[in-house]
Parts: sequence; structure tokens; C-alpha cells
Amino acid sequence: MVTIKNLSFAYGNSKGIHFPDFKIDKGEHCLLLGESGSGKTTLLHILGGLLRGYSGSVEVAGTELSSLSETALDHFRGKHMGFVFQRNHLISALTVEKNLIMAPYLAELPIKPQHVEDVLESLGIGEKKHSKVTELSQGQAQRVAIARAVLNNPPVILADEPTSALDDKSCAQVIDLLIQQANAHQATLLVATHDQRLKDKIGKQISLHG
Repeated sequence: MVTIKNLSFAYGNSKGIHFPDFKIDKGEHCLLLGESGSGKTTLLHILGGLLRGYSGSVEVAGTELSSLSETALDHFRGKHMGFVFQRNHLISALTVEKNLIMAPYLAELPIKPQHVEDVLESLGIGEKKHSKVTELSQGQAQRVAIARAVLNNPPVILADEPTSALDDKSCAQVIDLLIQQANAHQATLLVATHDQRLKDKIGKQISLHG
């Protein structure tokens, strides 16, 4: 489902980051471990098609990302990938429901209000559907971000430091929900983190060194 080979990337004239070759199968869960500066976020952004100009091969769901035009890559990302970021990037002026509806809208997929409701219910925040994002707790906002990531039933879910700002209880809830949602959709889950609390949650682990 996700395969990288001979991958390296450099920002401007800085020293390039070289990544180990790896393959993650469909439905498999994996942690990307490393301290700040080790390239975790860079790798996740490359896998998500948010960073281009790399050397090597990046294949997601059978497609070599470098072969896609910008427009094709946008469509591919919308249909095949779900993102959960450390900062949830929700639109504060919109309700929870309208934030979620943006996911299928941007991917040019049908908007199904009942599906939005079902996903929110599965994450225990169904009653927050009409709430503004500013009315949510940090943990609730992260659940909305997870809901947005899985709404289009993407085969790949990419999460960048999804628990680092959370207390132990919320951390456990968020990673359990990510695993649960990935299992529900047979999605490949890749979590980039330096949060040592997650090491016992996901067995397959890849360590990056800056």
C-alpha cells in the first residue's frame, strides 16, 4: 500500500535527509519514530503528496506519486489519503458538520450527511455536530480531525504527532480511536511521533535518525 525506495529530500541548500526503504501493506499499522529534526513530518508530507522535488520512489496505493500532475495529485490525495495533524487545521468559523463536509467536497465526492453523522457517533461526539470548533475541548477537536480524516474512507491514514499535546488519558483515547477507525475501513495507518506512550500500541515501527 505504501512503499518507498532510495528516498531523499533537501530543503534548499541544506543537507539532504535520507530515509530507509520500507513497505507497509494494506491494513497494516506503523509508527514512524524519531526526535524533532529526524524528518518524520517531511516524510509524512512526501507520502501525502504535500512535498515534491524528492529523489527516489514513493508509491501509494499502487501509484508512483511523482508521475502525477498537480491536479491529478490533488484528486488522488482527496480520494486515497486522510490526514490528522498535530494542529487540527479546522475552520473555526464553521460548525463541526460543515468542517467535515469540506472533505468530500474538496475531493469531488458525494456529500452524505448521514455518513457524517455516523462517523461522529462512532467517535463519541455526535452531539457536537452543530457546535462551532471554538466550543470544543482539545480532545474533542482532535476527534473531529480524525473524523475528517476517515470520512472519505481513504485506504491510507497519515497522522503527524496526533497525541503530543494531549494528556495521558486523551492520548490513549486518540490513538485507540485512530486504530479503531483504521480497522473499520481496513486502512493503512502511519503515525509519525516522538511520543513514547505510543510504542506499546503499534507493533511495526520505523526509526528515523536526523
